[in-house]
Amino acid sequence: MIILNTMTTMRLHLAIGILVLSMLNCKSIQPELASTTNQPPNLVLILADDLGYGDVGFNGSLEIPTPNIDRIAQEGVTFTNGYVTWAACGPSRAGLITGRYQDRFGFSRNPLFAPNDPNMGLPLSEQTLAEVLGQHDYQSAILGKWHLGAHPSQRPLQRGFTDFYGFLTGGHKYFPEDWIRADEYEVTSQFDAYHTKLLRNTERVEETEYLTDALSREAVNYLEQYKDDPFFIYVAYNAPHGPLQATQKYLDRFQHIEHPKRRTYAAMVSAVDDGVGRILDQLTSLGLAENTIVVFLSDNGGPETKNYSDNGPLRGAKGSLFEGGIRVPFAMRWPKQIEAGITYESPVLSLDIFGSIIAQQKSPVQLQNPIDGVNLIPYITNQKTGLPHQELYWRKHDQDEVAIRQGNTKFANIDSELHLYDLNVDKSESNNQITRKQDLSNALQAKTNAWLEQMKEPAFLGLRSNKTYDENHPNRFERPKDNH
Repeated sequence: MIILNTMTTMRLHLAIGILVLSMLNCKSIQPELASTTNQPPNLVLILADDLGYGDVGFNGSLEIPTPNIDRIAQEGVTFTNGYVTWAACGPSRAGLITGRYQDRFGFSRNPLFAPNDPNMGLPLSEQTLAEVLGQHDYQSAILGKWHLGAHPSQRPLQRGFTDFYGFLTGGHKYFPEDWIRADEYEVTSQFDAYHTKLLRNTERVEETEYLTDALSREAVNYLEQYKDDPFFIYVAYNAPHGPLQATQKYLDRFQHIEHPKRRTYAAMVSAVDDGVGRILDQLTSLGLAENTIVVFLSDNGGPETKNYSDNGPLRGAKGSLFEGGIRVPFAMRWPKQIEAGITYESPVLSLDIFGSIIAQQKSPVQLQNPIDGVNLIPYITNQKTGLPHQELYWRKHDQDEVAIRQGNTKFANIDSELHLYDLNVDKSESNNQITRKQDLSNALQAKTNAWLEQMKEPAFLGLRSNKTYDENHPNRFERPKDNH
């Protein structure tokens, strides 16, 4: 305390101040210096996989404590109507990383694992957030699940990221002893890719930790590595996506949960929460918390019957255009700009993360394509009123299903049935008003049709066409002759 008081009177006692500063190490003054820097904000984007809407504390969970995830909401803003752009993994991530509805560029299906196919993934016509931030000297790392293409031309280092530690496919085993495939060319089938060794940039590595813990460790390490530059760290956990696997350390926390699969799921969520805590603590330790935007969300709703997640009051689950498939836990913290404890009720979209961070840059951003995401910060801080989006849209091309949300009204065509709900009073979508409000239904249908006209046909076959793809691509996992 005496040293700190001396520092504050440094201007009046220059000689004493110089002596005191010489006695302090860099770590002790780093927090003050970092908090006053004029550089643009850092971004830490934490994405859970298949997390239920009702399985975090800030959305009311009492069964699974998530104190660290809840810190983001408590110290910033909770989005009660936070959405993703698709109800499953790959397309949702494609929208997130480009700031654009993924159907604009044909990413309308979950991609297959096809390391020899340059078209099975994010088209090269699309610009990632890492590429855009790279224009402004950001360092960018992705930890965990990529799922935007396994061909060498589509991997993270070719899409703007400085570093990558994780895996390319849509899921992965959690225990290192299961990682028996040396690389992508030892894979023999779609889900056999869950057994590949992890990649650090372009090299396979021997990992020894439980996967979730390893990704958290790497996130903390990259924070240390990047601390002197603006950075974007994308922590793409695959938990609690199946397979349901957890270490005894986390299982022991949930002995009170009787159902064994629900217990394992809870343990997996708790491992993510521990990792979030390590990340937040590292930001504080490095003096970076004040000017770092931290966002937490899930890539889609929980697949309740498959991983025993809980979407709370929401109807539907992963894969569905009902709220349980597309409305997700969503919170943001930026102490420098956002007051603590805000609840924001207007609909927001995962694409807005892209729109929000690029709006904070000190010089013009060069965008290859128009984005659909908007800057949320003025709305959160009451500098702007009204809705960030007049409408939000969703499409499931192969099922011929669509949905639109305009204000509190949602219109959808699901399973060849028309639906109309007032989500302000009916978030569980139990009172279909389609026959009572035909004019409104017709108007929203017309808006949806106009939006669909802007979208493209799917650019590649997806998971549902795995067998067909195998038949047409017999060399799917064959090692290229010039790749030794």
